[in-house]
Parts: sequence; C-alpha cells; structure tokens
Amino acid sequence: MDGRTTEQKFDIAVAGGSFAGLALVRGLVQALGSDLRIAIIDRAAKPGVAPNDGRAFAIWAGAKAVLTNLGVWDAIAPDAQPMTSIEISDSALADGIRPTRLTYDALTDDGAPAAYMVPAAALASALFASIEGERSVTWIAPAEAESLSLGKHSADIALRDGSHIGASLVVAADGRTSKLRDAAGITTLRRGYDQTGIVATVKFSEPHNGVAIQHFLPGGPFAILPLKDNRACITWSAAREEAARVTALDDEGFLAELDLRIGGRFGSIALDGPRQSWPLDIVVPRELIAPRFALIGDAAHGVHPVAGQGVNLAFRDAAALIEVIADAARLGLDIGSGPHLEIYQRWRRFDSLMSASLYDGINRIFSVDGIVLRAGRGAALGALDHVGSIKKLILAEAAGLTGELPKLARGEAV
Repeated sequence: MDGRTTEQKFDIAVAGGSFAGLALVRGLVQALGSDLRIAIIDRAAKPGVAPNDGRAFAIWAGAKAVLTNLGVWDAIAPDAQPMTSIEISDSALADGIRPTRLTYDALTDDGAPAAYMVPAAALASALFASIEGERSVTWIAPAEAESLSLGKHSADIALRDGSHIGASLVVAADGRTSKLRDAAGITTLRRGYDQTGIVATVKFSEPHNGVAIQHFLPGGPFAILPLKDNRACITWSAAREEAARVTALDDEGFLAELDLRIGGRFGSIALDGPRQSWPLDIVVPRELIAPRFALIGDAAHGVHPVAGQGVNLAFRDAAALIEVIADAARLGLDIGSGPHLEIYQRWRRFDSLMSASLYDGINRIFSVDGIVLRAGRGAALGALDHVGSIKKLILAEAAGLTGELPKLARGEAV
C-alpha cells in the first residue's frame, strides 16, 4: 500500500489521512472496487492519532449510518458510549446550583441512541483498517504537498521531496488550515474567537449513566461527554485569559477547576490522560470546489465545537462526494469534470454555511454574561423544554436525519 516514484498518476489523490479522507477512500473502494486508482498523501507514516490525543467525538445517528454502511461501525462499537440523555444549563460560574434548563432523551424515533461518544483513536483505527491492504489504494507518506496545478484534463501535486502526483481529481481533506485549498485559489472567511479549546479525559467515582451535559458559562460552553468505563471527555471553550491561567496549573489545580464546573455531579474526578488546548476560530471557504478539486472535512468548514458537529459534517461531505464520483464513474464520465463537482458543491454548501453560522451564533449568544440576558435565555430554554414537537425536530436536525441526505446516511448502498 506504500509507494513513491518521481511521478505517479492516479484517478483520485486525497490530501490528508483524516477521518473524512479515510471515509471517502473506503466508500469509493466499496462502491467501485479496484476501478479507480487512489492515492492518500499524508504527513504521518501511518494514519491515526497522537498518543496524547484525548479527543472524542459525538457520532450522531446520520454519521453512524454512514460508518455502518461503510462497514466500519462494528469495529468502533466496542469503544462507543451511547448518550442516554442530554442536559443543558446556563449559569454563572459562581452559582452553586446550575438548574437544567433543557433536557433531551437522546433517542431517535426508532428508539436507538441519537448519538455515541467515540474516542478519536478508535475512529481512526477502524477507518484505516477498512482500507489497509487494498491494492487500488497507495499510501504516500510521510509526505507533504508543496504546490498544486489544476489543468483542463488533470491536476498535479508537487510534494516537498520533489516528486509529483498526477490525478484526475484532487480532494483536500487536510484540515482547516488546508495548504491545498489556498493553492487552489479558494479564499476563506476566517475569524478568531477570544477562546481556547481545552480537552481532557476524566474518570468519575460515580456512574455517569450515559448523560451528556452542556453548561453554558460566561467564558464559553463546558461539555461533559460520557465515555466507556465511567470516563468522560471534557470539552471546554474558555476565554483566552482564563484558559492561559487554567492550562498553566498542575494536575491538582486543573482538577479543582474542572470540579468547580462539574459541581460534584458524578462524585470525585481523576485525570485519565493528558490535556490538550488550541485557539478556536471559524473558517468558511467561499467555494467547495475548483477545477478538478474538491474540499471535504475541516478544509470545507472549520466550525465552533459547541455542538460537536464537525466530524459529522465531514462524514456527510464524504458520503455526498462518494455518491457523486461513483455515479460519474459508472456512466464512464470524467470524475473530475466541473458538472459533477458542481453537484457536490450545491449539495453540501448550504449545510456547511448554515452549520457554521448556527454554531457561531450559539456560542456568541450564550457567552454574553449578565443577569437579565441569562434570565431571558433561561426562560426561552425552559419554554422550549415543554414543546415536544420542536425538541424532536431539533434533535433530528442535530442527529443528521433531516434534509437531502446522501444514500450512505439513509442506510442505502451507493
């Protein structure tokens, strides 16, 4: 599966062995067999996550359907913790009691969990295993793209070591700072938040029972997301100055800050791995395509983590592009031609823009402090909590079960 020469030619070159990139390749191999030669270009010798990566992702029902139909969910399931309910509160940090303003029973209409929490390592491992050994897939790594040339009939990627990769279609799955996106001439709308994302895994002394909690605090949202073995992933969007103070603390001091926000809900807590932090921003590309070029995953939409939807959007991107490419290939058409890529862009652009705007708005609305504003938000959430039909619609939207879904998200083969 590994290989490199001065110049190699492929049908599709995927830049980035991300979750989105690996899902795309898996889906194309599943749909078309060895009909397409595919290259994956990545900086890592083997895909996966760093040993200190404590991230975990909420895999909502729509994304789970994609992973199930790609044949990888069975490998993920042992590490997947179902969410049984979701609780939302809005309070000041000093409040000793944080009343729950809104509660969801996290079940879809058929009674299945609307979401599962999955560690990043389990997700990456299952996706890579699904394509490892495929003869039509070449892993070009460690490698990094230096430049990109998009021609009428093919595209060319120049790698840092001087070699070149030619392809009918280049797909950038190389993250929100995508170098290939810039090389393709796609501009972005980018804005930094005055927030830092902090992630840590903790273990509770008392059962969490699959409950997910979102505390909206003045500095930003603080989420307690259940994992297997009575652990939880803490995802905290903290004001920048507060984050600098907290991340500088030793483990004992850091745990005290977490406990102040968790409020002893699940007993005592202990760290179960290293902490991570990074600055938060929003990145929205003006286009999702260029000639013989397409964006998926974080390269197509860098959203605020408040709703935990980034990876779910990525799997919808991959599912849509798999379907578009497979349809073109079966008709004997040029898979990198403009008309097919336009179908992908029309399909995914609105969802990407609306999602980025929605999560940005939620973060901004709930990060503004003040007694009157907080009381107004509390009243609105309390009223919503009593309107079952609207709650049901919101949950279906969050679960990725509404709109024009790709076949894989509907449980259909491509």
